[in-house]
Amino acid sequence: MSDLKTMYVRLRKYIFLLLSFYVLGWGFTSYQSIFLGLILGTVMSLYNLWLMTRKTEQFGAAVEKGEKVRSLGTASRMATAVLAVMIAMKFPEHFHLISVVIGLMTSYIVIMIDFFLQTFLRK
Repeated sequence: MSDLKTMYVRLRKYIFLLLSFYVLGWGFTSYQSIFLGLILGTVMSLYNLWLMTRKTEQFGAAVEKGEKVRSLGTASRMATAVLAVMIAMKFPEHFHLISVVIGLMTSYIVIMIDFFLQTFLRK
C-alpha cells in the first residue's frame, strides 16, 4: 500500500472516531444542533479528504506517464463545502452554521495533528 493510502486509512480512522463522539454528543446532550452541524461538516470533510486523496493519486499516475494533468479537484471540494453551508442555512433549526464550518475544517486539523504525531514518533 502506498504511503498516501496508508495515511488516508489512518486519517479516516481518526475522523470516524471523532464522528462517533459527535453522534454520542448529539444523542445524549441538549446541544443537538451543534453536534448535528459538526456531523454534517465532518462527513463533508471526510468526502473532501477522499476526493483529495483520489485526485492526488491520479495526479501522480499522470505525472509518471508523462500525461497532462487537469486539476486536483479544488472546485469540487469547494462545491461540497458550499453544499454543506447551504444545507445548514436551509435548515437552521437542525444545523448550527458555525459547527458546520468547524466540521468542514476537521480533516485539515486531523491532517496537521497526524503530521506532528508522526514526526514526533519517528524521532
